[in-house]
Amino acid sequence: MCLRAPAVAYADVVRALVVSKTPYEDTARRYFPLEAGPRVHRAPRPYQTEALAAWRAHQGRGVVVLPTGSGKSHVALLAIDDKRRSALVVAPTLDLVRQWLDLLATTFGIPVGLVGGGEHNPQALTVTTYDSAFLHMDHLGARFGLVVFDECHHLPSAAYALAAQSCIAPFRLGLTATLERADGRDAELDRLIGPVVYRKDIVDLSGHYLAEYDTERVSIELSSQERAEHDAERAIYRQFVQRHRIRMSDPSGWSQFIMLSSQSAQGRRAMVAYRRQREIAFAPSAKLEYLEHLLALHRRDRAILFTQDNATAYAIARRFLVPVITHQTKVRERSAILAGLTDGTYRAVATSKVLNEGVDVPDANVAVILSGSGSVREHVQRLGRVLRKKGDKRAVLYELVTEATTETYTSERRREHSAYR
Repeated sequence: MCLRAPAVAYADVVRALVVSKTPYEDTARRYFPLEAGPRVHRAPRPYQTEALAAWRAHQGRGVVVLPTGSGKSHVALLAIDDKRRSALVVAPTLDLVRQWLDLLATTFGIPVGLVGGGEHNPQALTVTTYDSAFLHMDHLGARFGLVVFDECHHLPSAAYALAAQSCIAPFRLGLTATLERADGRDAELDRLIGPVVYRKDIVDLSGHYLAEYDTERVSIELSSQERAEHDAERAIYRQFVQRHRIRMSDPSGWSQFIMLSSQSAQGRRAMVAYRRQREIAFAPSAKLEYLEHLLALHRRDRAILFTQDNATAYAIARRFLVPVITHQTKVRERSAILAGLTDGTYRAVATSKVLNEGVDVPDANVAVILSGSGSVREHVQRLGRVLRKKGDKRAVLYELVTEATTETYTSERRREHSAYR
């Protein structure tokens, strides 16, 4: 008789065999003790020590939720040192992968492997992306005793979850600032990594460990011409949606609208109308004029200007002569722009979504949300970009909301977090 189980069950199976005193031969495990300890020691903050203790109390499996800028990565370094097993760090972007490579190499002083971005060089300490972990975990899954999932809210997607299921690592640590997902699949993290073992929110750490901050919601009125065009375009879109009984609040509503809008001239006109009314709401003339006021007000500060779409980001860059970072920006150019923001060459940078996570700009202290989604995670991540502690800096986040448009509802949804109460 031969029994099978997914790799994620490895630790439970071994524990059950040990408890029952059943003899067994382990031919699955191919990971080894990590010989090198850290050569750089940084005293942990009290909440980092508490997070490590909570994770250890749950048999080295669980999720730690800490705000952006509070030092989640240091908790991972403490965990790696504590377990002293070969470790794999999984991160969502190449920017974060490079940060982890530098951090691990500096801390432990040994070669750090990389899987992804055109390289495949696994070592006792290795960093990879979620995409590469999904592709290569079938032959990497037995090589690591500890796996760290950075920004672990990405993990429960159907493809990425297979990476966690295909890894035998008995010790698992998830790190995130914003755990909850709109699709509710964050509940899967309990099975893939472990339960939430420790949590602190922005309001718990601001002042002492994060910068003090203010949030300000600014209402923007459309001009009479913009209002007329917005309402006319929205009426065309709404009539099409109602005629076809599409419920946009349903998870399938958007895909149903896309499908039906492609099947007729009326549908294609409805899609054009949908996009146009959003464009008007995202970047009306008064919103850009108010942004001009904010840039003058904070001319001695470092500002990040967030938009929902690339078109608005490029429009801001042209109007105010500030650099722009989108998914189209090459890595070297992105690094040069962020370095310029840090050293004062640039006072502001416009971006769409690529700076929502994984960016360390301690000098940035002003965030302006010109447009965005209704995601609480996105909004908290954007606030977190300017909360990293430096001296006595005080950060501020401005949210510019176009009144009597869908932005009003979107703003209410994304502010459902203690950081904005």
